[in-house]
Amino acid sequence: MSAVEFLRPNGWLSESGGPRYVQLKRRLEEGIGSGVLPPNSSLPPERELAGITKLSRVTVRKAIHELVRDGLVEQRQGSGTFVRDAVARMEQSLTQLTSFTEDMARRGMETRSKWLERGVFAPTEKEARTLDLAEGDEVARIYRLREAGGRPMALERASLPLDILPNPLEIKTSLYEVLAARGLRPVRAVQRISAVNIEAREAELLGVVEGAAGLSIERISYLESGRVAELTRSLYRGDAYDFVADLQL
Repeated sequence: MSAVEFLRPNGWLSESGGPRYVQLKRRLEEGIGSGVLPPNSSLPPERELAGITKLSRVTVRKAIHELVRDGLVEQRQGSGTFVRDAVARMEQSLTQLTSFTEDMARRGMETRSKWLERGVFAPTEKEARTLDLAEGDEVARIYRLREAGGRPMALERASLPLDILPNPLEIKTSLYEVLAARGLRPVRAVQRISAVNIEAREAELLGVVEGAAGLSIERISYLESGRVAELTRSLYRGDAYDFVADLQL
């Protein structure tokens, strides 16, 4: 079935089906899910789509806006509206303390970092309090865009005391690999996860639309001695990650 035939209003548009933009949005979602509208294909222009569906351009525009917000389609300036290539979802365990590099390596995926910040800085109030820094102490901080399989997946900002990570420039790929070599790899952590809407700057880096769903994770990691070793704040694409915990009675 062609996209035009699929979108004709026979059978899916009804007076009792709720707001018309919602009905059109559902129909487009069905087309994307079934492959009638495959990844990277373009949707008909707004005027043409209104003609096919017998809906107003305002209704069509609102349905498209909702799909853009949900990350199913993207609007490219001067080119039109395109179905986004689906991102393979990853499952990450909440019961094991591993690094992003280790997680991706287990899946056979090569990782890459784009450095956004790396160096020694005066700590923020939160960093000083969490890491139990003395007055005048500095903090090692790394902030990077994490990619796997050539796709942006997460933004990760880690802060550590200088006696645990004296030289942040030493980090090339895995932070935990460097800490393990120093005998200072964390052995446990407490994580706090919250749902967020990704703001404009972070959305641009992650390759999603502003306001897209994301997962914000704050992790405080501890050495075997019980000392806090690391404060990490990460932002994951909500369309790419599922966090899974194995619970037992």
